[in-house]
Amino acid sequence: MPKEEIRLTRLTQGGGRKVAPDVLGEILAGIKPGIIPPQLLIGREDGDDAAVYQIGERQAIVATTDFFTPIVDDPFDFGRVAATSALSNIYAMGATPLFSLAQVGMPVNVLPLDAIARILDGGESVCRRVGIPVAGGHTIDSLEPVYGLVVIGLVDPARLRRNAGARPGDRLILGKPLGIGIYGMALKRGALDASDYEAMIDSATRLNTPGPILACLDGVHALTDVAGFGLLGHLLGVCRRSAVGARVRFAALPLLAQALAFAGAGDVGGAAQRNWESCSQEVTPGAGIGGKERAVLSDPQASGGLLVSCAPEAVTEVLSIFLQQGFSQVSVIGEFVEGKPAIEVF
Repeated sequence: MPKEEIRLTRLTQGGGRKVAPDVLGEILAGIKPGIIPPQLLIGREDGDDAAVYQIGERQAIVATTDFFTPIVDDPFDFGRVAATSALSNIYAMGATPLFSLAQVGMPVNVLPLDAIARILDGGESVCRRVGIPVAGGHTIDSLEPVYGLVVIGLVDPARLRRNAGARPGDRLILGKPLGIGIYGMALKRGALDASDYEAMIDSATRLNTPGPILACLDGVHALTDVAGFGLLGHLLGVCRRSAVGARVRFAALPLLAQALAFAGAGDVGGAAQRNWESCSQEVTPGAGIGGKERAVLSDPQASGGLLVSCAPEAVTEVLSIFLQQGFSQVSVIGEFVEGKPAIEVF
C-alpha cells in the first residue's frame, strides 16, 4: 500500500499567523513596564524586528524569534521558509547572524517522525547556507505543527538600522515581490501549478542578505522587512515611528505573477482582512484600488522583502546592492512625505 502524502497545511486550522497590530498593541498596553537598562538600545516598546543590547563600544547583540504554522505542504520547504523568515529579522537590523536555536511544536502522534525530521533539516539547510549553527532549541508535543528559530546576531551600534528615522523626501524601496500569503491560500485549494510554487518558494527562501550592506550607507535612514502585518502594516509602523506620511504607487509594487488573479479568485486569508482592518483608518486608497489590490497590500508575508527608506541620491546604490545579490524585482514603490503618519496608495 503506497505511503499517504503528507499535507502539512491540512494539519492547521488557519491560525499560526501574527496577531493583528491593533490587537497586539492592546495586549501589550496591559502589561506593566519592564526593566529597561541603558544598554538595551531596542526593546519591546520599540516594536522593531529584533531586540538590541549593547555590550561594547562597537558591538551589540541582536536577538529575534520567529515561528509559525505551515504555509506549504512539503516539510523540507516549510523548514526552509520558517528559518529564512527568522534570519530576515537579523538582516533587517543591519546585523550579522551568529547562531540559532530551534523552536519546535509537533503533533508527534499524527505527523510521521521522518516528516518532522525533514522540517528541521530544512531549517538546518538554510543555517548551513548562512554559515551558522543551530546550537539547540526546545520541543513540545502540540496539536498543530509549529516551527521557527531564535536567532542571535551582532551589529556595530553605529550601523544599526531601525524601523524609524525615515525622512520626508526619502524614497521607499521594496526588495521582494508581494503575494506569498495569497499563494499559500491558492495552494490550499490546489490552484498553484509547479511554476507558481517554485516562484513562491524561491522568493520565500531568498535570504535578505543586502541588509548589513545597506546599513553601511549613510543615505539609508530606516530599514525593516515586510512580514505578517503585510506591506501596509509594516510601512505604517515606520511612518508612526518616524512621524511622516507615505505615498505608494501601486503599479510600481513587485508582485508574484498571479497574486492579483488569485486575490480576485478569493484566495485571501483572514489574516489579510485583519491586517486591513487594523490600518484602514490611516490608509487612503486612490481610484482603481479595489478589493484585490487591498488584499495584496495587506497580504501577510512569510519571509518578505526588505523595506528601505533612503535619500534620493542613494537610490541608485541601494538598487545596485539588491540587484548584485539576485533581487531582480526590487523596485522604488513610493516616497515619504511630511504630515501625519498615514499612507496614500495611488
